Amino acid sequence: MERKLKLIWDFRGPAANKTAQHHEIHLKEYISLEKTSLNITGHQELSDMHSIAYMVVTDSEMKTVRDTLKPHRGLLYEE
Repeated sequence: MERKLKLIWDFRGPAANKTAQHHEIHLKEYISLEKTSLNITGHQELSDMHSIAYMVVTDSEMKTVRDTLKPHRGLLYEE
């Protein structure tokens, strides 16, 4: 089984949560257009001034997605 990686985009400031929610919409659009093997996305409010949007990809898809969407960071994804 291939590793799963969580690609993360950080948003900061008073509008961070709304921006992360909106960014997740674009991640879902990308998944639909590119037909990636996983369709796991989400957003999370870490504080009132810091939120993230994320997308989970397989190891083999990571470089393509990374180069196209330019996430700020990534982690191993554990369910």
